[in-house]
Amino acid sequence: MSETTAPTTSVPVTVPAAGPSAEDGPRSGSRGRVGRIALRSVQILLALFFGIASALPKLIAHSSAAEVFDDMGWGSVGMYTIGVLELAGAAALLVPLLQSVAAMALSGLMVGAFIVQLTVLDGKNAATPLIIIVPLLLVAWARRERNIELMRWVRGTA
Repeated sequence: MSETTAPTTSVPVTVPAAGPSAEDGPRSGSRGRVGRIALRSVQILLALFFGIASALPKLIAHSSAAEVFDDMGWGSVGMYTIGVLELAGAAALLVPLLQSVAAMALSGLMVGAFIVQLTVLDGKNAATPLIIIVPLLLVAWARRERNIELMRWVRGTA
């Protein structure tokens, strides 16, 4: 037989199905798991920051917080209000149904803190709220599907 007249045999050809293969499964699954763990870690760190480092000095009327709020003219009422909002946001960051909303609300507080830093205070710490907004917005975006669940729960259709 010559090379041009080789016999034809039907060999079944296996075409991989669309989507991840068995080889990709564990790798992509572990990557997703690592991402979820990293996001949860960021949420816990943010909750600790807002609960302990930010809200606690305001709620116990630490002299450093009290002086700042007195200088701004907001007094103890403003200090306690901001402290309660920060503590509520910190707790809500750890509740699955409230994570995205809490991150958005705390981002709003950080925008306010940035504006106050620029306009009322000397502005040297104005970058801090902007830095904290970045992980908050990441959490808000990554947990955005929870907003639908929350709306269903609020409406009573869950």
